[in-house]
Amino acid sequence: MIQFEEELKKFYKSPEVGDIEDVIYNQDMTDATDLLFKIMQQDNNGTTNRR
Repeated sequence: MIQFEEELKKFYKSPEVGDIEDVIYNQDMTDATDLLFKIMQQDNNGTTNRR
């Protein structure tokens, strides 16, 4: 039978995973939120082009 606690003690994450985490968590999301607010403002003003 597999001893999960013992196997977890042997686990080390690879350096690539740490690098990816840094990129994901430190990404600036202000551009996406600014775009969303602009779309919402246009929708409220009735200036969006709808088909």
